[in-house]
Amino acid sequence: MSDTGSELARHLAEMKNRSGLSYSDLGRKTHMSSSTLHRYCTGKTVPPDYDAVVRIATACSATDKELIELLRQWRLATDPDTALPVADPVPVSGKKRRPQRLLRTAAALLVIALAVAAASVPYTQHLGVPQHIDGPSWQKETPVDPKLFGVTASSRSGSMPAFRVGSVRFWDSGTRWASLQPQPGAYEWTVLDRLVAGAQQAGLPATLVFGGTPAWAAPHGPKAPYSDGSRSAPPDDLTVWDDFVRALVSRYRDRIEAYEVWVHANDARYYTGSTETLVEMTRRASRVIKATDPKAVVVCPSITGLWTDEGRRMLRRFAELRGYDHCDIAGLNLHQRQVLDPPETMLDLLQQVDHAMHDAGVHPPLWNTGVTYEYVREEPLDQQRAVDYATRFYLVALYGSNFGLARTYFYNWGGGERLPIALQAVGGPPTQAALAVEELQRWLSHTMSHSCGQGVAINLPGNVWQCQFTTADHRSLVIRWTHGGSATTTAGPHADEVRHLDGTSRPLHPGDTVHITETPVLIMHRQP
Repeated sequence: MSDTGSELARHLAEMKNRSGLSYSDLGRKTHMSSSTLHRYCTGKTVPPDYDAVVRIATACSATDKELIELLRQWRLATDPDTALPVADPVPVSGKKRRPQRLLRTAAALLVIALAVAAASVPYTQHLGVPQHIDGPSWQKETPVDPKLFGVTASSRSGSMPAFRVGSVRFWDSGTRWASLQPQPGAYEWTVLDRLVAGAQQAGLPATLVFGGTPAWAAPHGPKAPYSDGSRSAPPDDLTVWDDFVRALVSRYRDRIEAYEVWVHANDARYYTGSTETLVEMTRRASRVIKATDPKAVVVCPSITGLWTDEGRRMLRRFAELRGYDHCDIAGLNLHQRQVLDPPETMLDLLQQVDHAMHDAGVHPPLWNTGVTYEYVREEPLDQQRAVDYATRFYLVALYGSNFGLARTYFYNWGGGERLPIALQAVGGPPTQAALAVEELQRWLSHTMSHSCGQGVAINLPGNVWQCQFTTADHRSLVIRWTHGGSATTTAGPHADEVRHLDGTSRPLHPGDTVHITETPVLIMHRQP
């Protein structure tokens, strides 16, 4: 850490200590994680944008003079050649301040005012989009994991996608508990054998979702929304749950990577037991899975309806009961409120989840494992919007890695063409949306994520989003898109090519104009 970065860190730490706020309290006020704030205040990292500094300072009741000084320190830490001068202190009576100092102080205050005001006005006001859309900026060097690009496979065929994906999840694929164990002690593995073999042949790690209690195990329980007679209640006797999990994991040891303990755990159509029972089922399943296949990943029951107070209460209650102590991963259903809402709105939901997790004192990695039941009733999007939203679904997941989001499963693959966004029907060709997702993965193959940011915080128009990556040969890749409308940006000093999701490209020269729309583009940079 440079001396200038240390100076900024010391100032932030002093303000935090002066305010009397804990990292958790400050996190709630600034919408940042405690760990992120700790890194800023100890000098391990520098805030990637000045808006983050302003949020911390404002929460700590900083004065205008401190804001100007913080701006100088932040600019020195990030770009020493462009740092603003320190404003003179308020003059003692009878003394005059030099006009140049006054002008520079006024300019600094104007920079602050414009930055804060621009960051607080949602660009969507001008687009007719009802949500405030905003995203935190971050910097970190992390390999882009191909497994992040997951799909839920809703097919019994054993076929796998004919376009590039990184992982598969089995649900709505004839693999509910009721289908796998139709009678006590009797198992039917044919469909799951076929699916697991298909995933292995394609080299895709597989996640199996538990759900759909057999009628014989909960004869008086409410029926789930399926024709197989499965129940939404937990089994009357939890030892039959233990036996089922043990039999399944024993059969597929080293062939199924992960097990999601239950689907839509707070939707009465899928689960009607108590949270306490769900935690106990999670504990017992985890114990059996780890004893049988120690390398297997245990994913906690997926929580849905997170846009609602009820959904977030369920997440907090599961955490309070220490349910997440028994899992490697927290399963969440992250999606837009409405299918036409921009995918970037999911980041607001992810921030709320992050706050709830921090309040509960748990910090598990997150997987986005699905959508709501109502999703399948939505009308299909037109082809271009399907391309835009499908690719940005995964870009938002990359953006959300700052909150611990490690994998995301698109719903779905193989389930027909009447979904809002279809990728591929079994036996049919991949759609344009699927091919665009494949192209996005080509762009990011063997890269390291470097940073993500949005709008004025990174000196771009307010509706523009950007993620930056580096290749093994140290080239810089920048992906830009908008959450609505279009914008004009400028290519960087080393830009040499812009690529599009349809596979076309054109040369670029430093300083060229790059038109940005809702369809992501890749800007390639040669080595400096």
